[in-house]
Amino acid sequence: MLRGLGATIALPLLDCMSPLRAAAIAAKPRRSVFIYIPNGVNVLTWQITKAGRDYELSTPLKSLEKHRENITPISGLHHPNGIGQAHECQKVWLTAAKVSQEGGAFRNTVSADQLMAEVTAPLTRFSSLELSISRGTTTLAWSRDGVPLPAEDNPKAVFTRLFGAEPGGVDVQRRRLNRRHSVLDLVLEDAKQLRRGIGGEDRMKLDEYLTAVREVEVRTERLDSWLNIPKPVVDGKTAANLTRNVSKTEAGDYYRTMYDLMVLALRTDMTRVITYMSGSESHGLAIPEIGIPQTRHELSHHNGDPEQMARLSRSDAFITEQFTYFLDQLQAVKDGEENLLDRTMVLFGSGMAYGHSHGNANLPTILAGGKSLGLKHGQHIDYNLPKLQQYDLANAAGHYAVCSRPVNSNARLTNLLLTMLHKMEVNTEKFADSLGPVSEVV
Repeated sequence: MLRGLGATIALPLLDCMSPLRAAAIAAKPRRSVFIYIPNGVNVLTWQITKAGRDYELSTPLKSLEKHRENITPISGLHHPNGIGQAHECQKVWLTAAKVSQEGGAFRNTVSADQLMAEVTAPLTRFSSLELSISRGTTTLAWSRDGVPLPAEDNPKAVFTRLFGAEPGGVDVQRRRLNRRHSVLDLVLEDAKQLRRGIGGEDRMKLDEYLTAVREVEVRTERLDSWLNIPKPVVDGKTAANLTRNVSKTEAGDYYRTMYDLMVLALRTDMTRVITYMSGSESHGLAIPEIGIPQTRHELSHHNGDPEQMARLSRSDAFITEQFTYFLDQLQAVKDGEENLLDRTMVLFGSGMAYGHSHGNANLPTILAGGKSLGLKHGQHIDYNLPKLQQYDLANAAGHYAVCSRPVNSNARLTNLLLTMLHKMEVNTEKFADSLGPVSEVV
């Protein structure tokens, strides 16, 4: 613009303005979603046996064929600190922390999604969205102090939080937030005085509590700053669908409703970072609509029973089909000249390879989307080869060994998380025990 004597006129686009145009392009939303598979998979049917671009998807993954150019299956990844762990896999999937017991309390480190959320938080009403199969601390997201961020499992509650009217109106909500802020100030002041007179173990527990209080404080300030900005208006049909009382006994309907909520949250830019624990190591849905009455935890401890293993494979296929539905919905939404999937990275996988003896190398991992962020897809990356030379899936014990101890010690899941962090413009050279980004996808 040119301004002078109280008048303003617009200039044409000049070559010297190209840095401004580049900045505008760079400002387009960058998004990441993390989806967890509980208890690993049936590795004997899940495993893709050929690397490169002309690979063939295994039977449980067949629904992803339509997205072949939008996905990268990866074999051979592991967490070095995760080898030998059992029920802690979900807690460290996005942190790579070494699980330890200090003073009787679990100590984790910050998860990759929360480092991303720190970058995107100033631009969205919610810095991140934590979803799970069960409400509370069954979560993938961990703060910088290693405190779990509570997750929500009720679609109606999630929709109301994201798009519902402020109870009592903006003024009433602001007064409530101010009162909450005053209470937090008093709690923090009292805690400082208490901390000086207690022992080491109690001090650690108190610090965890204070971290949770500070998280509430930050979220309270964020909510206050957005109160005067109207929430997006959701059409009646969509709102009605997402505020139904969806039963978890209808697993497909429940999963698809949660995925629809995630798509809506992303397309309205309410958040750009989402974690979804579709099941935990101790709690995964039965799927009665396809004749599976057992939970995934029960199925995963099959001890080689052929019928149980076949059901686990069907469960794997079902979960993958719901994931495919999510990719379908992302691809169907226009995001300017692109689609939502092109500007959203999605990591789908588990911190456990198989559940019946808790193998946690060769983690099931699929990276999807994010083409407009610079990701390249269309091939199967296999870090087990050429050291392994070939797969013999008829030899169950031999393949379980591959999934219990890493073939390639440098093939770390944190390398992939570091790659995603870079694509979300998180300025870091290293994440946890990472050795460098995954060159094959960038």
